[in-house]
Amino acid sequence: MGCILAVDHGTKKTGFAIADGLRIICEPLDVAHVTGDGPELLAHIEALCGERDVERILVGLPIHMDGVESSRAADVRRFGERVAAHLAAVGLPAPVSYWDERLSTKEADSLLVEAGYTGDARKSRRDSWSALVVLRDWLEAGEPAD
Repeated sequence: MGCILAVDHGTKKTGFAIADGLRIICEPLDVAHVTGDGPELLAHIEALCGERDVERILVGLPIHMDGVESSRAADVRRFGERVAAHLAAVGLPAPVSYWDERLSTKEADSLLVEAGYTGDARKSRRDSWSALVVLRDWLEAGEPAD
């Protein structure tokens, strides 16, 4: 089994987390400080996939507390489609799945506080730790395809 790359997509920066092939270790990766979903972000994801034998991309999907997808969810789904198409075009095909990211930022903040991060150190890691929460929740749910 390959790794799972989780993505917390943002308009100004994007967070990443990875689970190893055996699903034993999940860890946050560095945040990419690029806007939108342009070629720079796609190249970054391609590099991560190439370095780590990624078999699936997991993208956090913004959903309201009532269970309805937010207005930004359509943008996130388009981003996921672009990622899948780009990876297929460069010979690194990886299916894209989506997972509810409700409250992931709040949970990430709690984890960062537990880990001893404060101020700017916590803020700079928040997006990748949010991706970590999404990944953890998806794995605990049994890795559903969608």
